[in-house]
Formats: sequence, structure tokens, C-alpha cells
Amino acid sequence: MHVALALFVIAIGSVVFHLLSPWWWTPIASNWTYIDHTITITFWITGLVFLAVVLFMAWCVWRYRHRPRQGDVLYEPENKRLEWWLTAITAIGVAAMLAPGLYVWSQFITVPPDADEVEIVAQQWQWSYRLPGPDGRLGATAIRHVSDDNPLGLDPQDPRGADDLMVQGGELHLPVGRPVKAVLRSLDVLHDFYVPEFRAKMDLIPGMVTYFWLTPTRTGTFEVLCAEMCGVGHAFMRGFVVVAEESDYRAWLEQQQPARPAAQLRVPTMTER
Repeated sequence: MHVALALFVIAIGSVVFHLLSPWWWTPIASNWTYIDHTITITFWITGLVFLAVVLFMAWCVWRYRHRPRQGDVLYEPENKRLEWWLTAITAIGVAAMLAPGLYVWSQFITVPPDADEVEIVAQQWQWSYRLPGPDGRLGATAIRHVSDDNPLGLDPQDPRGADDLMVQGGELHLPVGRPVKAVLRSLDVLHDFYVPEFRAKMDLIPGMVTYFWLTPTRTGTFEVLCAEMCGVGHAFMRGFVVVAEESDYRAWLEQQQPARPAAQLRVPTMTER
């Protein structure tokens, strides 16, 4: 009886704690409310399964407890009807969790054609950013070009990178209400760009270019975290994203410096062309 009572208290107490807990998501600041809805569906399904299993265990402990002069016990190693019911219910539950996730993922990887582009570069232990200049296009990069004078590895033969804007270790500014595609690169180890209020996040993998997109929906300053263990300075790899109105965003852009001064732009020779 003590075990059955303990299981009952655990089940009901877990539900009460979840409903009354002061800890929840930070207020969302992007278009990804779908992610919140998907997690909520998962909470409901897994919560109901947890509640049902623990209460069933408590009932079994109470119902089939040892009693004097109980009589014979029925041994039934298999029950095909019960197995079919459990298989069907499990399949429905798994499908109910996977379907919303697949729907959100299809939207997550489909970038709007009018999205602005910004490159986010991670290295131990800071964030750097690159934005298109007046031509609206980011120049090519390669890891072999990374040096003290070229920290982001811009291709010296690509004229499109001559007007790119670089923010190294500072704040990234984004315009509110406009979709943004974040192109992600890592110069050393595995990192993960994560702003809790944006919900969306993605790993930065050495040797690969990954991406995600979002539309900021409210202005403010939001903290950037690295969500992958990336070394002894992992806890200090933080930054800030400022979502501003269009006029403030444009004023900030005008204050940024080109990633590569025009004097460093190397014009390819006729042979290289």
C-alpha cells in the first residue's frame, strides 16, 4: 500500500508541479510559434502516457498485493488482444508527435525568397557576423583564406566580398518584421547559435555551411548562447542580437566597416580568369 500511494503521489504531484511551475519559455520574439505548439503537443502526449502508466502501476500494486488465503494465481504470459491495443495506441501517439514536427521542419528549411541574408561565424569563443554591402550579395569564403588579416576567410578573388560588412565580437542588428536567412559557419569546433526568444537554432559544423531562417516579430535586445559544448570557454561564448525598427537598423548599418578594405581586393589576372 505504501508503494501504491507513493506512485499515486508521484503521478499527481508531477502534473500539479507542471501546471503551477513558474518556469516556462521566454516570451517569443519570432515567427516560430509553430515550434512552441509542437512542443506543447509533445508535452500533452508524453504527459498523458506518463500519468496513465504510473497510475496503472499504482493500481496493479494495490489490486494484486499479497493477501492471506488468496487462492490460486492465473499465469498468463501472452495476451494478443492487449498487445494489439498497446501497439495501435503507441503508433497513434508516435505519429501524433512526429506529424507536427515534420510539418514545422518543412517550413523551417524553406526560406522565403525575399529573405535578407546574414552570415554567422563561430570560433572559440566568440561570434562574428557578415552582412551584404550595397550589392546585396555576400562574397565567397574558404577556410584556407583565414588569417589574422582575413579572420572570416573571404576569397580575395571574389569582388562581391569587397563591400561586405563585418561585425567581430559585437552585436548583431536585425530589422523587425523582415525574414532573415542566417548562414552558419564554424572555424574550429562544433557550435550552436541559439537565441531562446527566437526558438529556432542550428549547429555550426566545421567544414559545412548550415542555415536557418526567422522573422523577428518584436524589438529588443536578446542574448545569444552557444548550445553545444565547445571547450573550456563555452560558458562565456555569449553575444547579443538587437532587433530594431527599419530606420534604426539602417543607421546601424551605415556605421559598420567593410570586412575587406577596397585596397585588399585582388583583381584576378587574365590567366586566372
